Order: sequence, then C-alpha cells, then structure tokens
Amino acid sequence: MTAPTKPPHGGTADSTSERAPGEPLHSPVIDWFDEHARDLPWRRPEAGAWGVMVSEFMLQQTPVNRVLPVYEQWLARWPRPADLAAEAPGEAVRAWGRLGYPRRALRLHGAAVAITERHGGDVPADHSQLLALPGIGEYTAAAVASFAYGQRHAVLDTNVRRVFARAVTGVQYPPNATTAAERRLARALLPEDASTAARWAAASMELGALVCTAKNESCHRCPIAAQCAWRLAGKPAHDGPPRRGQTYAGTDRQVRGRLLAVLRETHGPVPQAALDRAWHEPVQRARALDGLVADGLVEPLPGGLYRLPLG
Repeated sequence: MTAPTKPPHGGTADSTSERAPGEPLHSPVIDWFDEHARDLPWRRPEAGAWGVMVSEFMLQQTPVNRVLPVYEQWLARWPRPADLAAEAPGEAVRAWGRLGYPRRALRLHGAAVAITERHGGDVPADHSQLLALPGIGEYTAAAVASFAYGQRHAVLDTNVRRVFARAVTGVQYPPNATTAAERRLARALLPEDASTAARWAAASMELGALVCTAKNESCHRCPIAAQCAWRLAGKPAHDGPPRRGQTYAGTDRQVRGRLLAVLRETHGPVPQAALDRAWHEPVQRARALDGLVADGLVEPLPGGLYRLPLG
C-alpha cells in the first residue's frame, strides 16, 4: 500500500487542522480494500488499459456477476482494440449478449476504431485524449486514467457517490444526477499523491459496492463507520426527490431486448415475421424496432429484412 499523503504546509500527522478534508478517510478505506477487494480480472495487471476500458463499459448499470462471463469471452476474442475495430459493429452487439443497454457495445466499438486510427491501437493515457474518444464521458475517462494508468482523478460512480453522501455529507442517498457540488467534494477528498489517489478511487468504489450498499448497508463492517456523518446523525431517512426505480418487464427496453435476441441468434438477415413472433403487441413492437433502427443497432434491408449493423 502507498504511504498516506503527508499533511500540507509542513504540518505533522497530529495537526488535524491542517489535514486535507479526506485524509482521515484515506488510510482506513485503503487498508480495508487491501484486505477485502474482490479478485476481478480487470484489476489484474495483465488486463491492461483495454481490459479496464472494456470492463468500465460493461459495468455501467450492470452487476459484476453478469459482466464476468461476457468480459472473459470478449477479451478472448478481441484482446486489443484493433481486433474489435476490424469487425463489423454488429458483431459487438451480438457478443454483448444480454448485458442490456446494447448501445454501449456500439460505443465501445466506435472507441476501438478511434483508438486504432488515432493512437496506433493503444488506449491513450492522457485524460483529454480519452475524453475525446467516441462514447466516453467524464466518468469513463477518469476511471481508465485512474485504474489503468494510476493517475489522480475523481472517479464518481453510483457507489462512490453514495459513500461520500453518507460519510461526508450526512445524507442517505446522493442526488439522482451527479451535481457540481459532488464533483467539488470528490476533488477535495482526493489524496495528493497520484498512486494513492488511484487506490482511493478503487477502494471507495468497492466500499460502496460491498458494504455501503443502497439497501441493508453493513455499518458494522465499515472501516469508517466511526466517522460517518450519516450514521452519527442517526441515519436520517432520505427526504430528497424520489429515487428512480428501474423497471423492465413490459417496457420498450424488454421488447428491444427480445428483438435483438432474435437478430443475435441468426447470422444473416431476419424477416419481419421472425421479429413479429418475438413480441405480441404490434404497436409497441414497431416502436421498439424503430428505436433500434434509429440507434444504429439494427439495419433495415429491402424486402422487409433486418440485420445487425455492418457499417
């Protein structure tokens, strides 16, 4: 483990008034991570920056247990960005399987093409170059720079935001969408040393995933429970806007998934009749299919045929 950052302005370890805001949290959370972190393939050195990037795309809104088998198959088939870039984008959609939100597959394919064309097939280490890749936003750019290259960036996913909301802000849940105040807090909590900051990013994320969970949090296992503002306040109930629930059954998302499943399982064009059998309600089915076409996930062909995208 990297040594904790020294207090600024020449202070001593006991001069708490001069500590950075997050310093009392860093060591216990990182120590906990060193002992309890899951052995995940994208955390291993051999994963490289491409493995980290693939995992970050797949893990958005998808749990680890569903990602693991698809991740392993993906990296076995496309161990480098150029390998994926050489394939049709529809093959990325096919390999995405049932991970959900399949536009992520198209975006990852687009990023692989750009990496191959602009960076000689190597995932760039520079944050601004990562951010310039198609399909990559602030979170993914920060995560790849931090986890793959050990850089100092605020990595704010749902788990980290929840840990910070409870431990520092004293509320049960963060806002529905990331706010400027959350970004300022995350930057203020970053250790000064880059390698320690990268470890802190991974550790705080793991703490939210395993201990400081959305429901049934395990405060008795939390390394910073004694400092947690929300726990010390008596765990006041959430009084902000209603939290968004994720529904699936009967939604257009489910219909889109059914239609894509038919296309993934067939190598070649699929007739309209085969898609019609995938969902009983014609208006919703047509709306879902139109959405897939508009999103570039399905290509319509003459004669009422459809296929996964080739270009």
